[in-house]
Amino acid sequence: MNLKKISLVAVVVAVFVFLGCNGVSGFSDNELGLRKSSLFSEDSSIAAYNYGGKEAGESQLIERAYENAPPMVPHNISDMLPITRDENACLSCHLPDMAEAMGATPMPKSHFYSFRKNIDLKGELDENRFNCVICHTTQVDAPPLVGNKFKADFRKEDSQNKSNLIDVINEGVK
Repeated sequence: MNLKKISLVAVVVAVFVFLGCNGVSGFSDNELGLRKSSLFSEDSSIAAYNYGGKEAGESQLIERAYENAPPMVPHNISDMLPITRDENACLSCHLPDMAEAMGATPMPKSHFYSFRKNIDLKGELDENRFNCVICHTTQVDAPPLVGNKFKADFRKEDSQNKSNLIDVINEGVK
């Protein structure tokens, strides 16, 4: 072993010895998460928040949290679940050809591009993009669990409501 590795091991061992000597015994299962209840019981932590929202077409567009963030779903999706490869109600309104007529946000070009294969799918949805709720979450009437002072810095005004990820994905990459 070289001197750098020996020094690193010595520092790590010293930290563990110091923590052990000062009575640090870890955290209880009530202190590990944001919900501040036992990780082993769901009874006390299930909240009755309203995830429903308004019906599609009745809701207001929610500003993105940051540039190219997946937009939140501003309407009720309970009747649209589960979303599978063969059953995806989101596509009936959000495919680019349908979106304008439906008054919906069109899916961006990035959903029709295979980043794994680096090819344009020419209007075909990427097979990895069928499960919309992996990235797009519904609004909830819950108070924030922790404070947040983050302020998004959008480079273009329309970035608050529109994605340009396909155009900037390699920005700054050499």
